[in-house]
Amino acid sequence: MAADYDTIAQQYKKSKELPFRLHIETYTYLNLLGDVTGKSILDLACGEGFYSRELKRKGATRVVGVEISEKMIELATQEEAREPLGVEYILSDVLELGKIGSFDLVVASYLLNYCQTPEQALKICQNIFANLKPGGRFVTINNNSEQPPASYLLTKKYGFIKSIDRPLQEGTPIQYTISVDTDKFSFYNYYLSKSTYEWALQSAGFKEVRWQKPLVSPQGVEEFGQEFWQVFLEYAPIIFIECS
Repeated sequence: MAADYDTIAQQYKKSKELPFRLHIETYTYLNLLGDVTGKSILDLACGEGFYSRELKRKGATRVVGVEISEKMIELATQEEAREPLGVEYILSDVLELGKIGSFDLVVASYLLNYCQTPEQALKICQNIFANLKPGGRFVTINNNSEQPPASYLLTKKYGFIKSIDRPLQEGTPIQYTISVDTDKFSFYNYYLSKSTYEWALQSAGFKEVRWQKPLVSPQGVEEFGQEFWQVFLEYAPIIFIECS
C-alpha cells in the first residue's frame, strides 16, 4: 500500500482541488470537527498533510501526522519547510502504531477503508482509542459501504468513480479512480460492512458511534447550484463517522 501511494502522491495531492473534495469532503469534515482551538490532534493516514496543516491553522496547539507512504511524508515535510506551522510527521503503519501520546482528537481521512479484515479494523480502532484522552473524540472520512454498486459510475461528473470485479463481501477490493483535468489515477480500498465498523469501534471502547452523511458548503451551492450535487448526495460514495 505504501508503494502504491508513493507512485501517485503528487496526483493525489492535486485531487484535493476537485470541487467535491473542497465543497463536500473538507466542508463536512471540518464542520464535524468543530472548534479545534487549543486542541492536540493526531492525524492518521495524513497523506501530504493537507488536513494536518488546516487544523494547525485553525488553532490546534499540537498536530501530529502519521502516514505509511514515504513519498507522502516527503511532500508534507516540503510544505512544512516552505511554510512552517509546527506540524510533526511520523512515517508509520497505523496497524503497528501503538500508543504514541494522549490527544484530544484523533482524526483520519480515509483510513478504516484500507482494512481488509474485521481483525485489522479492530486493531486500528484499538490504536486510535489508545491515543485518545478520556472524553476524546475520533472523527473520520470513510468509504460509504452502503452505496449501491449500481451507482458507482454515476459520480463520474465529480471526477470520482468506484468499480468492483466481484460481489461485495468482507474484504472485497474496491477500485477508486480519480480524474483531475486530463490526468487519471487509481488505487484500492476494501469493503467492510457498516456493522463490522461499528463492532470494531465499540469493541475498542468507543461508547458512541455516529454516522454523518455528506453536506455541501453554501459556496458549493452558490458556485455550481444545488442540482449539480444531487447525485453525490443521493448515492453518497463517502460517509463521515464520529466516535466518543
